[in-house]
Amino acid sequence: MSTLELTKENFDQVVNENDFILIDFWASWCGPCRQFAPVFEGASERHPDLVFAKVDTEAQQELAAAFEIQSIPTLMIVRDNVAVFAQPGALPESALEDVIGQARELDMDQVRKSIEDAQKKAEGAGGEGQASA
Repeated sequence: MSTLELTKENFDQVVNENDFILIDFWASWCGPCRQFAPVFEGASERHPDLVFAKVDTEAQQELAAAFEIQSIPTLMIVRDNVAVFAQPGALPESALEDVIGQARELDMDQVRKSIEDAQKKAEGAGGEGQASA
């Protein structure tokens, strides 16, 4: 599958219609981004069952800001509408393959439960903090 270009117009649709997406936040002037591009493209050829997408942070500044991208390239993996990985830096091929393998092995029910538990804990801590202030 060829790499998709993500924009603010198609982002929600692509994420909602696909359960496993790798997103490369990049810019044309970024040397490490240009070095990572063939690694990312190679992985897309080896994993045709996954969606590989790119966000040009210059053209899509609102999208980059929404994800608080501060350094490029940044690789993000979204599974079932949950960002399960986000890391700046150009990964070598072996590291990218390892990250993809780990993301494939995630139990998304457990991930969602962990998120819910963390949110409940944060809400509880917020209430306690206000009472003691």
